[in-house]
Formats: sequence, structure tokens, C-alpha cells
Amino acid sequence: MTASFTGSGVVVTGGGGGIGAVLARRFAAEGARVVVGDLNGDAAAEVAKEIGGTAVAGDAASEAGVASLIEAARETLGEIDVFCANAGIAPMGGVDAPEEDWARIWDVNVMAHVRAARLLLPPWLERGRGHFISTVSAAGLLTSLGSASYSVTKHGALAFAEWLSATYRHRGLTVQAICPQGVRTAMLENTGPAGELLMGASAIQPEQVADALFEAIAADRFLVLPHPEVADYYAARATQTDRWLGGMNKLQRKVEQVIGE
Repeated sequence: MTASFTGSGVVVTGGGGGIGAVLARRFAAEGARVVVGDLNGDAAAEVAKEIGGTAVAGDAASEAGVASLIEAARETLGEIDVFCANAGIAPMGGVDAPEEDWARIWDVNVMAHVRAARLLLPPWLERGRGHFISTVSAAGLLTSLGSASYSVTKHGALAFAEWLSATYRHRGLTVQAICPQGVRTAMLENTGPAGELLMGASAIQPEQVADALFEAIAADRFLVLPHPEVADYYAARATQTDRWLGGMNKLQRKVEQVIGE
């Protein structure tokens, strides 16, 4: 199976840098017309200029922000064929993180997807096709030591993507969830020594994430695993849960030793 994106209308949130910028470039290289959305308008404009796309500055998390982005994209593209819900944040912290931090990450990492789908689904279902791509992270399949809110919300993003596919696949909706481990972006840098310890050795470049996505598109595969070993970890989590949790706790203790040094 091969997919052609020539002339397709594609929206990428968080497209000003990292994985989002690479996805925008890759879709443009495949012949798509791309709208680059980002909270950082200058970053979005820079990527859009590079690929001949259109930049839309704004918050892709709030209800009004999502509506504004999709309205602007439709004015530019006519139809949105592919929506990449890529914007995400990863504040560190556990249960003691402030309420406002939990609310913000829930808006960005989960509700932004729900709010976009709410607006995208009616025309997609009417014409019998649409493509929703969620940048989830392996944290959605496993967990994220050091950030309770990231782990919880990425599980939520994966659950929503699964629900979309299960509910609308027979009506022409293609849904995919990108689930990498460490990727060499600003987000990984911001995790500090703990993140480098956990993910540094296996961290990949954003371009490898795009390669994995397009391979999964060709194979019509829901899970996009730029780190193939995540499939084994995911299986162990499901079938050997206590052993898997013990292993994760061992890693946690190692992290605490590093942070304490």
C-alpha cells in the first residue's frame, strides 16, 4: 500500500520546531500543502517560509485557539486532509505539581486532540475520508518517570486515538499514534540529567520519527514505533506487569541516585 499526499491539505500543530517541523517538511516534500501551527509565531513562519507553506500563530490547546487554527487552515487549504496533533508539553513533577500545571498539560496533550477532532470529523465523515495523526510518545504505551502529568496525559492521548480508530475506521478515518522514546529535541534537553540517563543512549533524530511515520502509513499501521523495542516493552507491561513495574522502579532508584549526586 502506498499513499500519495500530492495536493493534500495538511495541518501540523507544534510545527515550529522538533518533530513538528520535520513532519511539516516531510509532508511538503511529499507534495502536500502545509499549514504550520505553533504558539511561537516566528518559529512557525520560519518553517512555513522554508517549505512554501502557511504559518498560523496561536494556542493549539484552547477551544478558541483550535477553532481559529482550523478556520485559518480551511481558508488556505480548502479541505484539511491530514491533521497532525503534534503540539505537546512535558513539565517535570509528580503529584505535587500545581493544579494549573495539570490543567495546562491536559489541555495541550489531550483536549487539543479532542477539540480538533470535534471540528474535523463532520466533513471527514461526510466525504468518507480523513487522516488524524497523534504525536503520543512511548510514555503513552509505558510511563514517564519524572513527570506524572506527562505520563497520564500521553496515556489519554493514546486512548483517544484508539477510540477514534475503533469508532470511525469503517467510515474512512485513518488514525495513527506516533510513540517514540527519546528524540533529540528541546523537550529532551529540558529533562536534564535524568532524561539523558533514561533516554539519551537510544535517542534518535526527529527525521527518524518522520521515516517511521511514513513507513507506518504505507503499512496502514496504527502504532508508529520509531524505537521498535517499545513493542516488546509494551507487551511485557501487559503480560508481566509486576515484573515490568519492578524494572521501572529500579530505573527510578537509579535516577534518584543521579539527581542526588
